[in-house]
Amino acid sequence: MTILKFEHVGVQVKDIEESIEFYTQKVGLELIEKLPHTDPSLKLAFLGLEGNVIVELIQGYNSSLPNEGKVHHFALAVDGIEEEFERLKSAGVSFVEENIVTLPNGARYLFFYGPDKEWIEYYEVKR
Repeated sequence: MTILKFEHVGVQVKDIEESIEFYTQKVGLELIEKLPHTDPSLKLAFLGLEGNVIVELIQGYNSSLPNEGKVHHFALAVDGIEEEFERLKSAGVSFVEENIVTLPNGARYLFFYGPDKEWIEYYEVKR
């Protein structure tokens, strides 16, 4: 077996339409596809960049999600993390920590919350 690429992270959500709006309007992903599931109680949406799926939203598995969501976090590589931090603040996004963290290797990151309190990371490698 060979791993070819990162495919996506599945995130369980309470309201798929609210989450689609959040991820497209505030995070900046594009809606690639909405799909029915073989189980009619489930709804699926795939979001990503330039046609490449990175997030699958799933509604219907669990109506009472824990505060930290069903995954700890997923990370998106960004350029210009300070500008992204300011843009997210102006969009009314809530943050896990109110600052950008710099790692010993020079990479920087910040965590913010999605609509169901899932953790999203913006990650910038050392320039």
